[in-house]
Amino acid sequence: MTALPGARRPGRRAARLRENLVGWAFIGPNLVLLSVFLLVPILWAVQLSFQETRGFGDPEWVGGANYARMVADPVFWQTLGNTVLFTVVTVPVEMALGLGLAVLLDGVLPGRRTWRTMLVLPMVISGVASAMIAVILFTEANGLVNKVLRALGLGSVPWQSDGALAMVSVIVTMIWLRVGLNMIIYLAGLQSVSPELYEAAELDGAGAWQRFRSITVPLVGPSTFFLLVLNVIASFQVFDLVFVLTGGGPGYSTSVLGTYAYRNGFQIREQGYGAALGVVILVVTLAFTVVQWRTNRTRDLTE
Repeated sequence: MTALPGARRPGRRAARLRENLVGWAFIGPNLVLLSVFLLVPILWAVQLSFQETRGFGDPEWVGGANYARMVADPVFWQTLGNTVLFTVVTVPVEMALGLGLAVLLDGVLPGRRTWRTMLVLPMVISGVASAMIAVILFTEANGLVNKVLRALGLGSVPWQSDGALAMVSVIVTMIWLRVGLNMIIYLAGLQSVSPELYEAAELDGAGAWQRFRSITVPLVGPSTFFLLVLNVIASFQVFDLVFVLTGGGPGYSTSVLGTYAYRNGFQIREQGYGAALGVVILVVTLAFTVVQWRTNRTRDLTE
């Protein structure tokens, strides 16, 4: 006898239920951790941004006063400008260097493993330790860079006392720290590009630059999209490097949104205003991510 179609449904439903339970069992612990250590602190920071508190006594509800203060705060606009400048300079440079190095290391290059290790090494060092290395390099009085410049007869560079040069030291260090990650992601993207495409283009007379522009760059587009979002978020949330290397100085010339939020929230104890600054960082990064995701998805659909 053949079983009726309706008799199979309870078995299918039970199997589907078991699959769903197994899936929730796998992702459940991660969801709990994300809720406790990410979602709850974000919601608490949003609530705190509408309050005035210095850490003692009951917080006072002030509504949008912290955000109104932010609009009228010249230091906020300066730190926002510093953050945008930092992002606009570092992101394209580290992505371009990462792609160039990935292309070199994907080909036949002597000592590829050694070069890859050297470029990836900053990724395995903590941000604070990397910033301390930068301090050793860029200290104005006896830093390694100034020692080399003096040995060459070029004189010292005021890395800490000149605001523009202090920002240059921060930007250079950030590029050094993140170029290895960009290289790795682009290397992974290059593995999916078929060598036959390069061979066909070479037979058609395309040069190395033409092959790079017409084949490599378009086909690593998903990697570029991922790195663009990742690098912009990292640049807007930068804190440890600036805090250790320059402390945001001289003045506020290298202060970014992260260090300014820390100063208000933990140093001068204006926690409501510091939380409002943190919310601004969150909103800006989320807005950029959503715009990039929608733009990239629309482009893929049209293609």
